[in-house]
This record gives sequence, structure tokens and C-alpha cells, in this order.
Amino acid sequence: MPVAITGSIATDHLMHFPGRFAEQLVADQLDRVSLSFLVDDLVVRRGGIAANIAFGMGVLGHSPVLVGAVGADFADYRSWLERHGVDCSGVHTSETKHTARFVCTTDDDMCQIASFYAGAMSEARQIELSPVAERAGGALDLVLISPNDPEAMLRHTEECRQRGYAFAADPSQQLARMDGEQARKLVTGAKFLFTNDYELQLLLKKTGWTEDEVLDQVGMRVTTLGEKGVEIVGREVGALQVQAVPETAKTDPTGVGDGFRAGFLAGLSRGLPLERAAQLGSLIAVNVLETVGTQEWSFDRAEGLRRLSEAYGPEAAEEIAPMLPA
Repeated sequence: MPVAITGSIATDHLMHFPGRFAEQLVADQLDRVSLSFLVDDLVVRRGGIAANIAFGMGVLGHSPVLVGAVGADFADYRSWLERHGVDCSGVHTSETKHTARFVCTTDDDMCQIASFYAGAMSEARQIELSPVAERAGGALDLVLISPNDPEAMLRHTEECRQRGYAFAADPSQQLARMDGEQARKLVTGAKFLFTNDYELQLLLKKTGWTEDEVLDQVGMRVTTLGEKGVEIVGREVGALQVQAVPETAKTDPTGVGDGFRAGFLAGLSRGLPLERAAQLGSLIAVNVLETVGTQEWSFDRAEGLRRLSEAYGPEAAEEIAPMLPA
């Protein structure tokens, strides 16, 4: 059964500031910030969290179903995704709005300042998951609820509960838009909860839950820790920590978490145990980190197995190898 990836589909406008944002901030003037950064580079890339995750799974030989809303300007992007194995039958096309746009500036410390224009994404709330499941053969293995129009995220979550679809909550950046009640609705009943370490603390603050209370609501939390790797904690699996694959360069952090989710979900859907799935996710994450653009990376099987072996040992590479495309 396929995995449905719901969430944002966007184009990324990525810029680089040759300096440090921190040096431009005046501590006693933060309530009056007015800054403009002269950047030295601009690239325009395909992006959006759901599209990034679906692309990664497609590269790994899966056929995830992408669910989201786009504008009429999506035609070339659709062709790109379909060439990389993504099923775009769940994508809604707006008659009036452009595809969403992410504008991000990264400094020399890999800190980022970004803005996001929702555009057609606001129409994702009109999408029903049941027809998506029917076109996929009547069932879905998992529905990932990643950052999207907030109403769409809540609607998809509620439909998953009503129809008995297993789902994963990935609130990410949209936590900033949600109040405590909305955050609790999004998370309750999820098979997996994806966040980074900062987002987990924000979730605890907004919901009023403790970490133990979070685990009362979800099957498992998967918390990425940047260069420290990932922590997986579940009611029945205890705590598991997987280190990151060492990088050869820190080129662009945009989409690294999306890459991890793609590899992790691809591994689980192929039957890998949690630790091995997290190791595969970490390999895809580092490929994204070392590339400018969230979908510009490519997968080399031999090189991937070498890096897995060096990071986690030959046994890990041997167990993951059958799950990788030739």
C-alpha cells in the first residue's frame, strides 16, 4: 500500500548572505528591527515540504502519493516529480492562485531568515483523502500530515481518525500558527510525531503536555537533533539514538529534515527496523545538506552503502542494501 504525503508544494528562492545575521542585530532595538541584506547568490529551486519528501521517496524506488494544492504554473514541476516516481494524482490545481513560494536567506553560520507565501496552498483544505485512497487501491499504508494550510492539516488529521488511516503528525513550521488546542488535535492519535528538538519544546509549551504525556497521545516521537542525529522514543520501544552521517560539506540546510523523513519512511515501508530506517534517513539528509536545493541531490547506491558502512558499520549497510534501488 502506498504512503500519502500531504503538505506544501512550493518553489524555493534561496539566497546567501556573506556574513552573520547575529552581527546585524542590536540587542536593545529588537522591537524596531529594520534590516536589508545584500546577498551574493540566488537560486530558484523546486521545493515544498511534501514535495521534497515525496521526491526523496521516489528516488529511493517508492511511489508515494503527493497530496496538496498548486497553481496552473505547476505543469513543469509535475513532470519533474512524476519522472522521479511520485504519484501526483492527489494534487489539486487552483484556478486563481499561484503555487506557494518559499524565500530564504542563509548566512555564513547556516542561520536562516525566511518568508513563505501560501498561494494555492490555502485550497488544500478542499482535498478529501478518501478519493486518494480509492485511486491507490482502496487503502493507504500511512498518511503523513506535513506543514500545509493549517485548516487542511486539521481536516486531513480528522479524516484519518474517522476512516482509520494510520497517520504521522509533522507540524514543523506551522506550530507557530497554531494554538494549543489545534496542536493537540493535530498530534492526538498519530502513529509517529516528527519534530526537531526546538519544535518539540514549542509543542510542549503550546499543548501544556509533558514529554510523557506526548507519548500517551502518539505511538512514537521522532526528534531530529541536527548534527547530533535523531532520537526515537516510543511507548513500546524505549529510547533510541542514531548519530548523523558525517558530512563532507555544509552547503545548504534547507530541506535536510525532509530528506530524513523520506529515507526513514521509505525504510519503514520496506520493512526495515527503526534503527536501520533512521540510518537510511540520515544518509538522505546528508545528501540534501551537501547540495544546494532540496531536490537537486541524486542517489548513488555504491557511494551510499560506503557511507552507511563507515557511519554505522558493515552490518548496517548489508541490512539496508536490499532496500535500495539498483
